[in-house]
Amino acid sequence: MHIKTVRGWEVSDRDATPEALMLGRRTVLAGAAGAAMLAVPLAAQAQGAPRSGKYDAGRELTAERDATTYNNYYEFGTDKSISRAAQRLPIAPWSIKFEGMVETPRTMDLDDILKRVKLEERVYRHRCVEGWAMTVPWTGFPMKDLVALAGPASGARYVVMETLADPKTMPGLRISTFEWPYVEGVTMAEANNDLAFIATGLYGKALPKQNGAPIRLVLPWKYGFKSVKSIVKMTFTDKRPTTFWEGIQPQEYGFWANVNPDVPHPRWSQATERLLGDNQRVPTRIYNGYGEFVAGLYAGMPNEKLFI
Repeated sequence: MHIKTVRGWEVSDRDATPEALMLGRRTVLAGAAGAAMLAVPLAAQAQGAPRSGKYDAGRELTAERDATTYNNYYEFGTDKSISRAAQRLPIAPWSIKFEGMVETPRTMDLDDILKRVKLEERVYRHRCVEGWAMTVPWTGFPMKDLVALAGPASGARYVVMETLADPKTMPGLRISTFEWPYVEGVTMAEANNDLAFIATGLYGKALPKQNGAPIRLVLPWKYGFKSVKSIVKMTFTDKRPTTFWEGIQPQEYGFWANVNPDVPHPRWSQATERLLGDNQRVPTRIYNGYGEFVAGLYAGMPNEKLFI
């Protein structure tokens, strides 16, 4: 905006920038600067994280472009092309609230959390309940390390996580048929399984906003809707929660949501999956191929609907 000066230091009332506009611009600039400050260390840490060889994905990596432009993030829209809209996601400053059955309820800044954990890169398969799949390198740390930082009480049996719900930047929150915020949950045993992963990066970079920046859950043996994005709160409880999709369509989406090719979704088969990129269809594997690491979690549960 051009500002007309009178005598070098004077500005007429007519030409002065309105205070509200100036404060709004400062807020925008501060938010952008904060996001940049967070993204730089996250990107640097992602680039330096060593790749773990413990879990073999058994597939070629999905092209980065495919994995970062074909996304489910209903807070920004119900189609897969939300990557541009998701750039409005505010990611700095960022903190996570720990509450419920914990020794000391508190809120921790993300940068403080990252100082207390050791980052690594893991290549995991990802299977969506819709029947598509990808194989990507996540940077992050075991979920059990975040649970340890929260300090849960001995009686806690479940971890309930919430996604950010920001009406100013998330147009999907206007969908009145959904109950916001997005809520997901796992048992303490699942949370402490080494395969459960908290991601802060992807493809050696800071986690893209459309993929759940700045911090999300990755559960490779479950359908992708269990992997809550942009986590702002973790609540420890002794009662099983009703999770987001379970609450909306309990006949189609259960609490456990483990992958099983022999258990169809009520509206389609789960026997095969479509790989992003080449659209090749391949057989789906029980527990998404991770059964040796997690099947024991579900022993002795004959009356539970474990797979959808």
